[in-house]
Amino acid sequence: MNMRIDIISLHPGLLEGPFQHSIVKRAIDKGLASVFVHDLRNYGLGKHRQVDDYPFGGGAGMVMRIEPVHQLIQELQSQRDYDEIIYTAPDGELLNQPLANQLSMKGNLIILCGHYKGIDERIRQYLVTREISIGNYVLSGGELAAAVIADAIIRLIPGVLGDESSALTDSFQAGLVDAPVYTRPANYQGWEVPEVLLSGHQARIDTWRHEEALARTQKRRPDLLSS
Repeated sequence: MNMRIDIISLHPGLLEGPFQHSIVKRAIDKGLASVFVHDLRNYGLGKHRQVDDYPFGGGAGMVMRIEPVHQLIQELQSQRDYDEIIYTAPDGELLNQPLANQLSMKGNLIILCGHYKGIDERIRQYLVTREISIGNYVLSGGELAAAVIADAIIRLIPGVLGDESSALTDSFQAGLVDAPVYTRPANYQGWEVPEVLLSGHQARIDTWRHEEALARTQKRRPDLLSS
């Protein structure tokens, strides 16, 4: 499977780094994922490549115009079918692990990065199929959110991680945060690793990890247990 993600951006330079390193780059190099960033200004209006305008009814801020966005999306759709057209919206559904799992099984995605005061509402009504937020705060633009969404999805594609079971034991996969993890040395200046992890008794280790994950979730993220 090769997942393709097309990102529509007003500042494509912000996305040069995230996809050139680590796990995402490994996925791209393996041919398991492709990420293409499109500069929306190339589809802007007039000699100044205008992509925004003042909001009808007055008010502060600028609004992304519908024509450049529609033209670019139409061009992409003429070349292939897309499973979702995602808009990075502060009021979208909150990105979580189940949503990342769901999107990782898709084939082709478009992510539209928001900017300014927002996008013309008709883009959301007639073009966008899904709106996603990465948290209850506002960023200067949607590029960082798009990178987070893409990373959360791509790492779940089979074959991307060296250990296929690794993604299945990540925090939030079972509705809990992850248990504490340790590595060598077992004793560092008197700071010791829990004895159970050195026992070699896998059933006891699994039980300990589950109990620790539950306790940590109750303490740090009780909202996960009430949802």
